[in-house]
Amino acid sequence: RRRRAVRERTNGSAQPSPLADQGLRRNLAVLSVEGRTSRLSEAPNLVNMASVEWNNYLARGVHPGKRAFVGGNWKMQTSMSKAESIVETLNSCGAIPANVEVVVAPPSLQLMTVKGALRPEVSVSLQNTCVKDGYAAATGEISPAMATDAGIQWVILGHSERRAGFGTQEGESDELVATKCKVAIDGGMSVIACIGEQLEDRQAERTLEVVLNQNLAAIASKLTPADYDKVVIAYEPVWAIGTGLTASPQQAQEVHAAIRKWLVENVSVDVAKAMRIIYGGSVKAANCEALSAEPDIDGFLVGGASLKPEFVEVFQAAAAGLQG
Repeated sequence: RRRRAVRERTNGSAQPSPLADQGLRRNLAVLSVEGRTSRLSEAPNLVNMASVEWNNYLARGVHPGKRAFVGGNWKMQTSMSKAESIVETLNSCGAIPANVEVVVAPPSLQLMTVKGALRPEVSVSLQNTCVKDGYAAATGEISPAMATDAGIQWVILGHSERRAGFGTQEGESDELVATKCKVAIDGGMSVIACIGEQLEDRQAERTLEVVLNQNLAAIASKLTPADYDKVVIAYEPVWAIGTGLTASPQQAQEVHAAIRKWLVENVSVDVAKAMRIIYGGSVKAANCEALSAEPDIDGFLVGGASLKPEFVEVFQAAAAGLQG
C-alpha cells in the first residue's frame, strides 16, 4: 500500500528534527494497530481502544465522504500581479483530485479579484474576521455577514501570527480566538482553526498542555456538536512557521493523534473520525509526501509554498495520502 511504501522509502533517510523531542515522547503512550503505531497522550480518561470503530480509524479506515484539505495562506505577501500569477498556475495545473478540498487565502484587498478569476474547484478564504457579526461602525473590520454576502465561505482564525500580534499591537488570546470562531460559524462560515505551541512550550515539555488544554479546549468551549461540521483544525507548531524547520512526520503525527483522541473524549467519536486535522509549518513539496503518509494528517495549511507552483504537488500528495 502507498503509505507503507512511503514509510519504507523514508525510513533511514529522514533527518531527525533539530529540536529535542524526548519530553513529548515520554508523555505519550504507544498504540499499535495492524502494524501501524499511533502515539496518544496519557490521560485519566483513556478512550476505549477496544472500540471497533476507533481501531478501524487508527488502522486508516477513512470516514465516509472525508476529503483531504489543503489551504494556502498568502498572508501579506502578494501584489496584484503575483496573485494573478498564482491564479494562472492553479487554473492551468490540470485536474484537481476529487478527494481534496483546496482553499486559498489572499489578502483582503485581492480576495474578490482572485475569487472571480479562479477555477471553481478552488475556494477562497479570508485571513481573519471580526469578533462581531453584522454591519456596524467597526473601521477596518470584515464581518462574517459581509463575507457570506460576497460568497466567501472560509476564514482562517487563530493563526500564530495574529496570536502573537504585530509590532505594538496586542495579540489575540485563546478566548478571543474561540469567540471569533463561534461568531464566524454562527454567521454561516467555515473555520480553519489554528492551534500550536511555541518553541519554549515544546522545550518545557508542555506541547500537549498548550495545544489541547489551552488552544483546543477554549475553542471547543464555545461550540455545539453541530458546529464541528464547519471546522478544520490546523496544528501549526509555531517554531516551524516560516523558519524552514518542520516537525518530523512522527512529531506531527503524535500531536495529531492526541488532538483526535481529545475530540473522542471531549466531543464524540463521530466528530473525531470526521474531523480534518491538517498540519502547517514550512510544508513544501519536499516533505509533504512523508507527512501525508501519517494516519492522522488529513492535509496542510501552507504558507510560502502556496505562492509557488509546488503548491500543486502539496495538494496532490494530500489527496494521495487520504487514499491510504
